[in-house]
Amino acid sequence: MNTNLQPGDLLDGFTLGDQLHGGGMGIIFRATPPAGRPELDFPLLVKVPRLGPGEPSETVVTYEVEAMVHATLSGPHVPRFVAAGDLAVQPYLVMEFVEGASLRQWTGKGPLEAAEVARLGAAVARALHALHLQEVVHLDLKPGNVIFRPGGEAVLVDFGLSRHAHFPDLLAEEFRHPMGSGPYISPEQVLGVRQDPRSDVFALGVILYELATGRYPFGAPTSQRALRHRLWHIPVSPRRLAPACPEWLQEVILRCLEAQAADRYASAAQVAADLTHPEQVTVGERGRRLRRPGLGTLLKRWIMATGYEPSPLDRPSQQLATASIVLAAVATRHRNEQRFQVLREVVKRLLAIDPDRRLTCVTVIPPASELAGGREEEAGTSLRIKHLVRLRNWAEPLELPPERISYHVIESGDPAAALLEYARVNQVDHVVIGAPPADVPMKSSFVSTRVAAEAPCSVTVVRPRAGSRES
Repeated sequence: MNTNLQPGDLLDGFTLGDQLHGGGMGIIFRATPPAGRPELDFPLLVKVPRLGPGEPSETVVTYEVEAMVHATLSGPHVPRFVAAGDLAVQPYLVMEFVEGASLRQWTGKGPLEAAEVARLGAAVARALHALHLQEVVHLDLKPGNVIFRPGGEAVLVDFGLSRHAHFPDLLAEEFRHPMGSGPYISPEQVLGVRQDPRSDVFALGVILYELATGRYPFGAPTSQRALRHRLWHIPVSPRRLAPACPEWLQEVILRCLEAQAADRYASAAQVAADLTHPEQVTVGERGRRLRRPGLGTLLKRWIMATGYEPSPLDRPSQQLATASIVLAAVATRHRNEQRFQVLREVVKRLLAIDPDRRLTCVTVIPPASELAGGREEEAGTSLRIKHLVRLRNWAEPLELPPERISYHVIESGDPAAALLEYARVNQVDHVVIGAPPADVPMKSSFVSTRVAAEAPCSVTVVRPRAGSRES
Protein backbone atom coordinates (compact mmCIF):
# COMPACT_ATOMS: atom_id res chain seq x y z
CA MET A 1 0.00 0.00 0.00
CA ASN A 2 1.49 3.32 -1.10
CA THR A 3 0.93 6.01 1.54
CA ASN A 4 3.07 8.63 -0.20
CA LEU A 5 1.35 9.15 -3.54
CA GLN A 6 2.44 12.02 -5.77
CA PRO A 7 1.18 13.68 -8.97
CA GLY A 8 2.14 11.48 -11.91
CA ASP A 9 1.69 8.18 -10.03
CA LEU A 10 -0.62 5.51 -11.45
CA LEU A 11 -3.51 3.84 -9.63
CA ASP A 12 -4.92 0.96 -11.69
CA GLY A 13 -4.35 2.98 -14.83
CA PHE A 14 -5.65 6.32 -13.46
CA THR A 15 -2.92 8.98 -13.59
CA LEU A 16 -2.82 11.32 -10.61
CA GLY A 17 -2.79 15.03 -11.45
CA ASP A 18 -2.54 18.10 -9.26
CA GLN A 19 -3.28 17.68 -5.56
CA LEU A 20 -6.51 19.51 -4.71
CA HIS A 21 -6.76 18.83 -0.99
CA GLY A 22 -4.69 17.24 1.75
CA GLY A 23 -6.80 17.00 4.89
CA GLY A 24 -6.53 14.79 7.93
CA MET A 25 -8.77 12.05 6.51
CA GLY A 26 -7.39 11.84 2.97
CA ILE A 27 -5.78 13.37 -0.10
CA ILE A 28 -7.61 14.40 -3.26
CA PHE A 29 -6.01 14.59 -6.71
CA ARG A 30 -7.19 15.49 -10.17
CA ALA A 31 -6.92 12.46 -12.42
CA THR A 32 -6.97 11.27 -16.02
CA PRO A 33 -8.52 7.95 -17.07
CA PRO A 34 -6.70 4.94 -18.48
CA ALA A 35 -6.40 4.60 -22.22
CA GLY A 36 -9.35 2.83 -23.77
CA ARG A 37 -11.99 4.36 -21.48
CA PRO A 38 -13.72 6.83 -23.85
CA GLU A 39 -16.88 6.82 -21.70
CA LEU A 40 -14.95 8.73 -19.00
CA ASP A 41 -15.20 12.00 -20.92
CA PHE A 42 -15.74 14.15 -17.84
CA PRO A 43 -13.30 15.57 -15.24
CA LEU A 44 -12.17 13.07 -12.61
CA LEU A 45 -10.75 13.16 -9.12
CA VAL A 46 -9.15 10.46 -6.98
CA LYS A 47 -9.72 10.39 -3.23
CA VAL A 48 -7.12 8.44 -1.24
CA PRO A 49 -7.74 7.88 2.49
CA ARG A 50 -4.92 8.21 5.01
CA LEU A 51 -4.51 4.68 6.38
CA GLY A 52 -0.90 4.65 7.54
CA PRO A 53 0.41 3.99 11.07
CA GLY A 54 -1.12 6.27 13.70
CA GLU A 55 -4.20 7.16 11.64
CA PRO A 56 -7.58 6.86 13.46
CA SER A 57 -9.62 3.70 12.93
CA GLU A 58 -12.60 5.81 11.80
CA THR A 59 -10.74 6.47 8.56
CA VAL A 60 -10.95 2.81 7.53
CA VAL A 61 -14.65 2.55 8.31
CA THR A 62 -15.62 5.84 6.66
CA TYR A 63 -13.73 4.77 3.51
CA GLU A 64 -15.65 1.49 3.44
CA VAL A 65 -18.94 3.30 3.96
CA GLU A 66 -18.27 5.89 1.27
CA ALA A 67 -17.18 3.28 -1.27
CA MET A 68 -20.22 1.14 -0.53
CA VAL A 69 -22.80 3.95 -0.51
CA HIS A 70 -21.47 6.09 -3.34
CA ALA A 71 -21.40 3.14 -5.74
CA THR A 72 -25.20 2.80 -5.39
CA LEU A 73 -26.05 6.45 -6.10
CA SER A 74 -27.01 8.08 -9.35
CA GLY A 75 -28.48 11.31 -10.68
CA PRO A 76 -27.30 14.90 -11.08
CA HIS A 77 -27.13 15.58 -7.32
CA VAL A 78 -24.13 13.30 -6.65
CA PRO A 79 -20.76 13.00 -8.42
CA ARG A 80 -20.68 10.13 -10.89
CA PHE A 81 -18.99 7.12 -9.29
CA VAL A 82 -16.23 5.51 -11.39
CA ALA A 83 -14.15 3.02 -9.38
CA ALA A 84 -12.89 1.96 -5.95
CA GLY A 85 -9.62 0.33 -4.99
CA ASP A 86 -9.18 -2.82 -2.93
CA LEU A 87 -8.84 -1.91 0.75
CA ALA A 88 -6.21 -4.61 1.26
CA VAL A 89 -4.08 -3.46 -1.69
CA GLN A 90 -4.56 0.25 -2.36
CA PRO A 91 -7.78 1.98 -1.26
CA TYR A 92 -8.99 4.89 -3.39
CA LEU A 93 -12.15 6.29 -4.91
CA VAL A 94 -12.46 7.67 -8.43
CA MET A 95 -15.41 9.92 -9.16
CA GLU A 96 -16.55 12.87 -11.21
CA PHE A 97 -14.84 16.15 -10.38
CA VAL A 98 -17.77 18.54 -10.01
CA GLU A 99 -16.71 21.91 -11.31
CA GLY A 100 -18.60 24.54 -9.39
CA ALA A 101 -18.76 26.68 -6.27
CA SER A 102 -18.86 25.30 -2.73
CA LEU A 103 -21.68 26.48 -0.48
CA ARG A 104 -18.96 27.77 1.85
CA GLN A 105 -18.57 30.71 -0.52
CA TRP A 106 -21.99 31.93 0.64
CA THR A 107 -22.05 30.96 4.32
CA GLY A 108 -19.07 33.21 5.00
CA LYS A 109 -20.98 36.21 3.66
CA GLY A 110 -24.11 36.02 5.85
CA PRO A 111 -26.53 37.46 6.53
CA LEU A 112 -27.79 37.14 2.96
CA GLU A 113 -30.99 38.46 1.44
CA ALA A 114 -34.00 36.19 1.90
CA ALA A 115 -34.34 35.44 -1.83
CA GLU A 116 -30.74 34.22 -1.99
CA VAL A 117 -31.15 32.09 1.14
CA ALA A 118 -34.27 30.55 -0.36
CA ARG A 119 -32.61 29.89 -3.73
CA LEU A 120 -29.62 28.13 -2.20
CA GLY A 121 -31.66 26.27 0.40
CA ALA A 122 -34.22 24.99 -2.11
CA ALA A 123 -31.44 23.60 -4.32
CA VAL A 124 -29.89 21.75 -1.36
CA ALA A 125 -33.31 20.45 -0.28
CA ARG A 126 -33.97 19.01 -3.74
CA ALA A 127 -30.61 17.26 -3.68
CA LEU A 128 -31.37 15.80 -0.24
CA HIS A 129 -34.75 14.53 -1.37
CA ALA A 130 -33.17 12.80 -4.35
CA LEU A 131 -30.67 11.16 -1.98
CA HIS A 132 -33.36 10.05 0.47
CA LEU A 133 -35.36 8.45 -2.33
CA GLN A 134 -32.32 6.23 -2.93
CA GLU A 135 -32.49 5.00 0.71
CA VAL A 136 -29.51 7.09 1.88
CA VAL A 137 -29.33 9.61 4.72
CA HIS A 138 -26.26 11.85 4.40
CA LEU A 139 -25.69 12.60 8.12
CA ASP A 140 -22.83 15.01 7.46
CA LEU A 141 -24.55 17.81 5.57
CA LYS A 142 -22.56 21.04 5.86
CA PRO A 143 -21.55 23.83 3.46
CA GLY A 144 -18.26 22.15 2.58
CA ASN A 145 -20.14 19.06 1.37
CA VAL A 146 -22.35 20.95 -1.10
CA ILE A 147 -21.19 22.06 -4.55
CA PHE A 148 -23.30 24.01 -7.04
CA ARG A 149 -23.02 23.12 -10.70
CA PRO A 150 -22.95 26.09 -13.11
CA GLY A 151 -26.64 25.49 -13.83
CA GLY A 152 -27.56 25.89 -10.15
CA GLU A 153 -28.10 22.25 -9.20
CA ALA A 154 -26.71 21.28 -5.80
CA VAL A 155 -24.39 18.27 -5.60
CA LEU A 156 -23.80 16.42 -2.33
CA VAL A 157 -20.35 14.96 -1.65
CA ASP A 158 -18.56 12.96 1.06
CA PHE A 159 -20.67 9.97 2.08
CA GLY A 160 -18.27 8.62 4.69
CA LEU A 161 -20.78 9.07 7.55
CA SER A 162 -23.87 8.16 5.54
CA ARG A 163 -26.41 5.45 6.28
CA HIS A 164 -27.84 3.22 3.56
CA ALA A 165 -31.00 1.40 4.58
CA HIS A 166 -30.07 -1.76 2.64
CA PHE A 167 -26.54 -2.17 4.04
CA PRO A 168 -25.14 -2.84 7.52
CA ASP A 169 -24.42 0.35 9.45
CA LEU A 170 -20.69 -0.11 9.93
CA LEU A 171 -20.27 3.13 11.88
CA ALA A 172 -22.99 2.25 14.39
CA GLU A 173 -21.48 -1.20 14.84
CA GLU A 174 -17.94 0.10 15.43
CA PHE A 175 -18.49 3.33 17.37
CA ARG A 176 -20.81 4.46 20.13
CA HIS A 177 -20.17 8.22 20.06
CA PRO A 178 -22.02 10.70 17.79
CA MET A 179 -20.38 11.24 14.44
CA GLY A 180 -20.82 14.37 12.39
CA SER A 181 -19.93 18.06 12.34
CA GLY A 182 -20.72 19.78 15.65
CA PRO A 183 -22.74 22.77 14.38
CA TYR A 184 -24.91 20.63 12.06
CA ILE A 185 -25.49 17.32 13.85
CA SER A 186 -29.14 16.61 14.69
CA PRO A 187 -30.50 15.86 18.18
CA GLU A 188 -31.32 12.26 17.29
CA GLN A 189 -27.80 11.71 15.93
CA VAL A 190 -26.51 12.77 19.35
CA LEU A 191 -28.53 9.87 20.75
CA GLY A 192 -27.26 7.39 18.16
CA VAL A 193 -30.14 7.41 15.66
CA ARG A 194 -28.71 7.23 12.15
CA GLN A 195 -31.56 6.31 9.82
CA ASP A 196 -33.91 9.31 9.91
CA PRO A 197 -33.92 11.55 6.78
CA ARG A 198 -35.22 14.36 8.98
CA SER A 199 -31.71 14.52 10.46
CA ASP A 200 -30.64 16.01 7.13
CA VAL A 201 -33.58 18.42 7.33
CA PHE A 202 -32.20 19.61 10.68
CA ALA A 203 -28.74 20.14 9.17
CA LEU A 204 -30.36 22.04 6.30
CA GLY A 205 -32.04 24.26 8.90
CA VAL A 206 -28.64 25.02 10.42
CA ILE A 207 -27.35 26.01 6.98
CA LEU A 208 -30.38 28.24 6.36
CA TYR A 209 -29.89 29.87 9.77
CA GLU A 210 -26.22 30.43 8.98
CA LEU A 211 -27.03 31.98 5.59
CA ALA A 212 -29.76 34.20 7.05
CA THR A 213 -27.87 35.41 10.16
CA GLY A 214 -24.18 34.71 9.69
CA ARG A 215 -24.16 32.58 12.88
CA TYR A 216 -24.71 29.00 14.02
CA PRO A 217 -27.98 28.38 15.87
CA PHE A 218 -26.33 26.15 18.50
CA GLY A 219 -22.72 27.30 18.35
CA ALA A 220 -19.89 24.92 17.51
CA PRO A 221 -19.83 22.38 20.38
CA THR A 222 -17.08 19.80 20.65
CA SER A 223 -18.26 17.66 23.60
CA GLN A 224 -21.22 15.29 23.80
CA ARG A 225 -22.56 17.20 26.78
CA ALA A 226 -22.61 20.41 24.77
CA LEU A 227 -24.19 18.62 21.81
CA ARG A 228 -27.07 17.45 24.02
CA HIS A 229 -28.14 21.05 24.58
CA ARG A 230 -29.90 21.01 21.22
CA LEU A 231 -32.31 18.36 22.50
CA TRP A 232 -34.09 21.09 24.43
CA HIS A 233 -32.42 24.41 23.59
CA ILE A 234 -34.21 27.02 21.44
CA PRO A 235 -31.96 29.16 19.22
CA VAL A 236 -32.12 32.94 19.05
CA SER A 237 -34.74 33.96 16.49
CA PRO A 238 -33.15 34.80 13.12
CA ARG A 239 -35.18 38.02 12.93
CA ARG A 240 -33.56 39.22 16.14
CA LEU A 241 -30.08 38.75 14.70
CA ALA A 242 -31.00 39.88 11.18
CA PRO A 243 -34.05 42.20 11.25
CA ALA A 244 -34.37 42.01 7.46
CA CYS A 245 -35.18 38.29 7.69
CA PRO A 246 -38.90 37.92 6.82
CA GLU A 247 -41.31 36.03 9.03
CA TRP A 248 -41.91 33.32 6.42
CA LEU A 249 -38.19 32.50 6.23
CA GLN A 250 -37.87 32.35 10.01
CA GLU A 251 -40.89 30.00 10.06
CA VAL A 252 -39.13 27.64 7.64
CA ILE A 253 -35.79 27.78 9.44
CA LEU A 254 -37.12 27.20 12.93
CA ARG A 255 -39.39 24.39 11.77
CA CYS A 256 -36.35 22.62 10.33
CA LEU A 257 -34.56 23.10 13.68
CA GLU A 258 -37.22 21.60 15.93
CA ALA A 259 -35.66 19.28 18.51
CA GLN A 260 -38.26 16.55 17.92
CA ALA A 261 -37.96 15.11 14.42
CA ALA A 262 -41.74 14.73 14.23
CA ASP A 263 -42.14 18.51 14.56
CA ARG A 264 -39.90 19.24 11.56
CA TYR A 265 -40.79 19.09 7.90
CA ALA A 266 -41.55 15.50 7.02
CA SER A 267 -39.35 15.64 3.91
CA ALA A 268 -36.74 17.81 2.26
CA ALA A 269 -39.09 18.15 -0.73
CA GLN A 270 -41.56 19.99 1.50
CA VAL A 271 -38.79 22.39 2.57
CA ALA A 272 -37.96 23.03 -1.08
CA ALA A 273 -41.62 23.72 -1.85
CA ASP A 274 -41.91 26.35 0.89
CA LEU A 275 -38.61 28.02 -0.03
CA THR A 276 -39.68 28.15 -3.67
CA HIS A 277 -43.14 29.54 -2.88
CA PRO A 278 -42.70 31.79 0.17
CA GLU A 279 -46.10 33.40 -0.36
CA GLN A 280 -47.66 30.03 0.52
CA VAL A 281 -45.85 29.61 3.86
CA THR A 282 -48.22 29.67 6.81
CA VAL A 283 -46.57 31.87 9.45
CA GLY A 284 -47.28 30.89 13.03
CA GLU A 285 -45.68 31.56 16.40
CA ARG A 286 -42.32 30.34 15.13
CA GLY A 287 -42.21 32.92 12.36
CA ARG A 288 -43.32 35.82 14.55
CA ARG A 289 -41.09 34.95 17.52
CA LEU A 290 -38.54 37.56 18.55
CA ARG A 291 -37.71 36.38 22.05
CA ARG A 292 -36.93 32.96 23.40
CA PRO A 293 -39.62 31.29 25.53
CA GLY A 294 -39.31 31.71 29.30
CA LEU A 295 -37.48 29.49 31.76
CA GLY A 296 -40.62 27.46 32.43
CA THR A 297 -40.87 26.38 28.79
CA LEU A 298 -37.16 25.58 28.62
CA LEU A 299 -37.39 23.51 31.83
CA LYS A 300 -40.31 21.55 30.39
CA ARG A 301 -38.35 20.89 27.20
CA TRP A 302 -35.34 19.79 29.22
CA ILE A 303 -37.42 17.31 31.23
CA MET A 304 -38.93 15.90 28.02
CA ALA A 305 -35.45 15.58 26.49
CA THR A 306 -34.16 13.52 29.43
CA GLY A 307 -36.73 10.82 28.70
CA TYR A 308 -36.51 10.93 24.92
CA GLU A 309 -36.36 7.52 23.25
CA PRO A 310 -36.24 7.36 19.44
CA SER A 311 -39.01 5.36 17.77
CA PRO A 312 -38.31 2.57 15.26
CA LEU A 313 -38.18 3.95 11.72
CA ASP A 314 -38.95 2.62 8.26
CA ARG A 315 -36.56 2.93 5.34
CA PRO A 316 -36.18 6.52 4.10
CA SER A 317 -38.23 5.88 0.96
CA GLN A 318 -41.10 4.48 3.04
CA GLN A 319 -41.03 7.49 5.34
CA LEU A 320 -41.10 9.81 2.34
CA ALA A 321 -44.05 7.93 0.85
CA THR A 322 -46.16 9.11 3.78
CA ALA A 323 -44.80 12.66 3.46
CA SER A 324 -45.46 13.02 -0.24
CA ILE A 325 -46.69 16.01 -2.22
CA VAL A 326 -49.97 15.53 -4.09
CA LEU A 327 -50.74 17.85 -7.01
CA ALA A 328 -54.38 18.44 -7.90
CA ALA A 329 -54.66 19.83 -11.44
CA VAL A 330 -57.89 21.83 -11.27
CA ALA A 331 -59.24 23.18 -14.55
CA THR A 332 -60.66 26.41 -13.14
CA ARG A 333 -61.38 27.76 -16.64
CA HIS A 334 -64.03 25.05 -17.11
CA ARG A 335 -66.56 25.14 -14.26
CA ASN A 336 -67.71 21.52 -13.96
CA GLU A 337 -68.94 20.63 -10.49
CA GLN A 338 -69.25 16.89 -11.20
CA ARG A 339 -65.60 16.70 -12.26
CA PHE A 340 -64.55 18.97 -9.39
CA GLN A 341 -66.30 16.68 -6.91
CA VAL A 342 -64.74 13.42 -8.11
CA LEU A 343 -61.34 15.14 -8.16
CA ARG A 344 -61.87 16.17 -4.52
CA GLU A 345 -62.91 12.64 -3.54
CA VAL A 346 -59.76 11.08 -4.97
CA VAL A 347 -57.53 13.76 -3.42
CA LYS A 348 -59.23 13.34 -0.05
CA ARG A 349 -58.55 9.58 -0.08
CA LEU A 350 -54.89 10.16 -0.94
CA LEU A 351 -54.44 12.73 1.81
CA ALA A 352 -56.17 10.54 4.39
CA ILE A 353 -53.41 7.93 4.09
CA ASP A 354 -51.04 10.03 6.20
CA PRO A 355 -51.26 13.44 7.93
CA ASP A 356 -47.81 14.44 6.63
CA ARG A 357 -48.97 14.49 3.02
CA ARG A 358 -49.34 17.93 1.48
CA LEU A 359 -51.60 19.15 -1.30
CA THR A 360 -50.69 21.69 -3.95
CA CYS A 361 -53.58 22.93 -6.09
CA VAL A 362 -52.52 24.06 -9.56
CA THR A 363 -54.39 25.59 -12.46
CA VAL A 364 -52.97 26.70 -15.81
CA ILE A 365 -54.36 29.71 -17.64
CA PRO A 366 -53.30 31.37 -20.91
CA PRO A 367 -50.72 34.15 -20.64
CA ALA A 368 -52.32 37.55 -20.14
CA SER A 369 -50.73 38.75 -23.38
CA GLU A 370 -52.75 36.18 -25.32
CA LEU A 371 -56.11 37.26 -23.93
CA ALA A 372 -58.33 39.32 -26.19
CA GLY A 373 -60.23 42.46 -25.30
CA GLY A 374 -57.82 44.06 -22.85
CA ARG A 375 -60.60 44.75 -20.34
CA GLU A 376 -59.61 45.38 -16.73
CA GLU A 377 -61.24 42.15 -15.56
CA GLU A 378 -59.01 40.27 -17.99
CA ALA A 379 -55.77 41.98 -16.94
CA GLY A 380 -53.10 39.58 -15.75
CA THR A 381 -53.33 40.40 -12.04
CA SER A 382 -57.12 40.36 -11.92
CA LEU A 383 -57.25 37.09 -13.85
CA ARG A 384 -54.79 35.39 -11.53
CA ILE A 385 -56.76 36.51 -8.49
CA LYS A 386 -60.00 35.20 -10.02
CA HIS A 387 -58.54 31.76 -10.64
CA LEU A 388 -56.78 31.72 -7.28
CA VAL A 389 -60.17 32.28 -5.62
CA ARG A 390 -61.61 29.43 -7.68
CA LEU A 391 -58.81 27.14 -6.51
CA ARG A 392 -59.49 28.04 -2.90
CA ASN A 393 -63.22 27.47 -3.38
CA TRP A 394 -62.52 24.06 -4.91
CA ALA A 395 -60.32 23.05 -1.96
CA GLU A 396 -62.51 24.48 0.82
CA PRO A 397 -64.61 21.29 1.30
CA LEU A 398 -61.39 19.35 2.02
CA GLU A 399 -61.04 21.33 5.29
CA LEU A 400 -57.26 21.11 5.32
CA PRO A 401 -55.14 23.17 7.76
CA PRO A 402 -53.21 25.98 5.99
CA GLU A 403 -49.84 24.29 6.45
CA ARG A 404 -50.97 21.27 4.39
CA ILE A 405 -52.15 23.10 1.26
CA SER A 406 -50.92 25.66 -1.25
CA TYR A 407 -52.37 27.25 -4.41
CA HIS A 408 -50.65 28.11 -7.69
CA VAL A 409 -51.88 29.80 -10.87
CA ILE A 410 -49.50 29.25 -13.79
CA GLU A 411 -49.64 31.23 -17.03
CA SER A 412 -48.74 29.07 -20.03
CA GLY A 413 -49.90 28.38 -23.54
CA ASP A 414 -49.08 24.68 -23.02
CA PRO A 415 -50.94 23.40 -19.91
CA ALA A 416 -49.48 19.89 -20.07
CA ALA A 417 -45.90 21.17 -20.28
CA ALA A 418 -46.55 23.60 -17.40
CA LEU A 419 -47.93 20.84 -15.15
CA LEU A 420 -45.09 18.50 -16.03
CA GLU A 421 -42.46 21.14 -15.29
CA TYR A 422 -44.11 22.07 -11.99
CA ALA A 423 -44.22 18.41 -10.95
CA ARG A 424 -40.56 17.93 -11.82
CA VAL A 425 -39.19 21.08 -10.17
CA ASN A 426 -41.27 20.70 -7.01
CA GLN A 427 -40.68 16.94 -6.69
CA VAL A 428 -44.37 16.05 -6.74
CA ASP A 429 -45.12 12.42 -5.90
CA HIS A 430 -48.66 12.07 -7.25
CA VAL A 431 -50.71 14.04 -9.80
CA VAL A 432 -54.52 13.89 -9.84
CA ILE A 433 -56.06 15.28 -13.02
CA GLY A 434 -59.46 15.19 -14.69
CA ALA A 435 -60.04 13.19 -17.88
CA PRO A 436 -61.85 14.60 -20.92
CA PRO A 437 -65.64 14.05 -21.00
CA ALA A 438 -66.65 10.41 -21.53
CA ASP A 439 -68.11 11.04 -24.97
CA VAL A 440 -64.85 12.51 -26.29
CA PRO A 441 -62.31 9.97 -27.64
CA MET A 442 -58.96 10.07 -25.85
CA LYS A 443 -56.22 11.72 -27.86
CA SER A 444 -52.51 12.06 -27.22
CA SER A 445 -52.92 15.82 -27.41
CA PHE A 446 -55.19 15.95 -24.36
CA VAL A 447 -53.56 17.45 -21.29
CA SER A 448 -54.39 14.48 -19.06
CA THR A 449 -53.11 11.98 -21.63
CA ARG A 450 -49.78 13.75 -21.98
CA VAL A 451 -49.36 14.25 -18.24
CA ALA A 452 -50.07 10.57 -17.60
CA ALA A 453 -47.55 9.54 -20.25
CA GLU A 454 -44.70 11.90 -19.31
CA ALA A 455 -45.01 12.73 -15.60
CA PRO A 456 -42.03 11.82 -13.37
CA CYS A 457 -44.40 10.42 -10.73
CA SER A 458 -47.67 8.55 -10.24
CA VAL A 459 -50.72 9.96 -12.03
CA THR A 460 -54.41 9.33 -11.37
CA VAL A 461 -56.80 10.40 -14.15
CA VAL A 462 -60.38 10.75 -12.92
CA ARG A 463 -63.83 11.39 -14.40
CA PRO A 464 -67.38 11.29 -12.97
CA ARG A 465 -69.17 7.93 -12.91
CA ALA A 466 -71.18 6.94 -15.96
CA GLY A 467 -74.62 8.53 -15.89
CA SER A 468 -73.63 11.80 -14.20
CA ARG A 469 -73.98 14.92 -16.28
CA GLU A 470 -70.92 16.87 -17.42
CA SER A 471 -71.12 20.37 -18.74
